[in-house]
Amino acid sequence: MNKYRHEYKYLIDSKEMAVLNIKAAGILQRDSHAGREGSYFIQSLYFDDMKNSCYRENEAGTDPRSKFRIRYYNRNTESLKLEKKSKIRGMTRKESCSITREECELFMGGGVPEISPEFPREKQMLFGEMKVRGLMPKVIVAYDRIPFVAPAGNVRVTLDSNLVSSGEVENFLLEKRMQRPVLPGGNSVLEVKFDEFLPSYIKEVLALDSLAWTSFSKYYLCRKYNTNGGVL
Repeated sequence: MNKYRHEYKYLIDSKEMAVLNIKAAGILQRDSHAGREGSYFIQSLYFDDMKNSCYRENEAGTDPRSKFRIRYYNRNTESLKLEKKSKIRGMTRKESCSITREECELFMGGGVPEISPEFPREKQMLFGEMKVRGLMPKVIVAYDRIPFVAPAGNVRVTLDSNLVSSGEVENFLLEKRMQRPVLPGGNSVLEVKFDEFLPSYIKEVLALDSLAWTSFSKYYLCRKYNTNGGVL
């Protein structure tokens, strides 16, 4: 089972994004999954219940809390991951397993497969909560990510830009759908994740103490800021 890690998020503007990209490239390694371009495209389908509990808990800072999502990278719909992300006392943990395209399409239509003891733990948890709590797909979150890593502290630094949201959950696996930008003025999100410690040189070079820290997740932001001004 994956361990809990520290995770900090910062809202940054376009100038800070450019500077941080250069600084990070100077002291960190590029994530090997990013390919030649040094980035990849992420699309996630998030679940919530009729009361929007996951959204409300993030807004209230409820501790502990968790949420489910299905994710794929670079438009590769043949490699789908079901993930449960949990947060407790400022620490986060991600548990994941693979799902089939058929299972994903069933979720998108609001269907719930029968639970099997042979399923991975993450599948059993999501299927159970869909039946008990009425979890259902709520919003698509998509963005570009530039990832960096460092072995000391198992550090991961990511720069996420071009954040968009869509309520067309039935089109999660399609390239074209109605969507809208979420962050104003070309703003982006810096995320810093690590295990027991963050090496001081990373904190100092990236000047983390001078940045605008936020507790809100991209899921929360994508549901809060939509064309109607309410919860998407």
